Amino acid sequence: MFEANIATVLIVCLLVMVAMGVHIAIALGMTSALGVFLVTDGNFDIVLKMLASTAYESLRSYEFAVIPLFMLMGEFIAKSGAVADVYQGIQRGLRRIPGRLAVATLLGNALFSFVTGVSIASAAAFSRIAYPEMKRFGYHHGFALGAIAGSSCLGMLIPPSVLMIVWGLLTERSIGQIFLAGVLPGLLLVTLFVIYVVSMAILRPSLVGGGTETAIERARSAQPDSTPTSSPGQIWGSAIGIIMVILAVLGGIWFGIFTPTEGAGAGAFIGLIMAIAKGMRYRGMIEAILSVGRTSAPILLLLVSASLYSRTLAMTGVSNAIQDIFLGADMLPWMVLAVMVGIWFILGMFIDSISIMLLTVTIFEPIAVSLGYDPIAFAIIGILAIEAGLLTPPFGLLVYTVKAAIQDDDDDGISVMQIFRSSTPYWFIMLFVMIAIVNLPQIATYLPDLVF
Repeated sequence: MFEANIATVLIVCLLVMVAMGVHIAIALGMTSALGVFLVTDGNFDIVLKMLASTAYESLRSYEFAVIPLFMLMGEFIAKSGAVADVYQGIQRGLRRIPGRLAVATLLGNALFSFVTGVSIASAAAFSRIAYPEMKRFGYHHGFALGAIAGSSCLGMLIPPSVLMIVWGLLTERSIGQIFLAGVLPGLLLVTLFVIYVVSMAILRPSLVGGGTETAIERARSAQPDSTPTSSPGQIWGSAIGIIMVILAVLGGIWFGIFTPTEGAGAGAFIGLIMAIAKGMRYRGMIEAILSVGRTSAPILLLLVSASLYSRTLAMTGVSNAIQDIFLGADMLPWMVLAVMVGIWFILGMFIDSISIMLLTVTIFEPIAVSLGYDPIAFAIIGILAIEAGLLTPPFGLLVYTVKAAIQDDDDDGISVMQIFRSSTPYWFIMLFVMIAIVNLPQIATYLPDLVF
């Protein structure tokens, strides 16, 4: 009874603070401190010692360095202009494909996802890179922005995804296995996205500028935008450089040549070489490092508070209480999983992906494993569900990111809800892939079982 009362107090306090807009790291830390305080009958010294030891052990963890290092790799490659070069190359190579600009956006976003591992960064970048080009060629604005928002979700499924890294750290699962598990689902998702775009281009050519001769003529006669056109040499150089990074980093991790942290370091070094070769100077390097510091520091703070949160859940018995509720509810395993996915969808309307993961994964993952779900396949299901939440109206963060990124260029006043409607098909495709993995977990586990 005592544990149940503490569990109720902690859950209510956490929900109230999140609803009030308290930063998730502060909310987790305060809730955890309160839980330890209640369990130890008000011994404040124990609370302070636990806070200190948890922070020390978390920050000195070798594995935590993987996040800023992969971010640094992405920052160097992004600032080198390599992704924009390859995007132009893909676009030129798809001239005979209906809706080629949208297809190039999907494929380019998949590539950019490897570079950054952050879906919001992909959404912001491709709103600037791809949207002006699609608009010039008469694409329906909502269709163009829906393709950008939908394909940005690939950022968390294609390794090295930040969410995959955080999931591995929270659950103490192999980050390399989770990376590998995302490959086939990621390729499946990209393929289904491309099929949808090509199908719509054939069925409704007006969405991709077809039948709008005046718009196409204007696009062809218009002056080029401020983005310089890449030469074939630049395109091939950038493509070869990115392929080298993929082979060196992911291949090295998967085949046991080095750990994910060492692979992230190697990737950051190769990214630096690429950036220097593309013209980056000392000032640009410093700006990239500072940008990564500003981005990764809050994430590491969140992970420290999450570690404290996990310890508190174990001490107070909250995890066991919640698991008993789920497991004792006389529901079939797929029903329990559906409840978890529904919670992820709802949370995705209000808070960011990493915060959702910190709040739920340490509770949901043991439940799923006890119900017989493979932990690696469940990781991919969870990441898909959390990413789909970022497209869920009315507060999907990806859609608002796209809207904010094109605010200055959007002269037609397209609304946020129009972007939500256009990105809905991608949401359903993600749901389909989730269901496919639930029924056929080998989609996610085949490669990890083959390599590890």
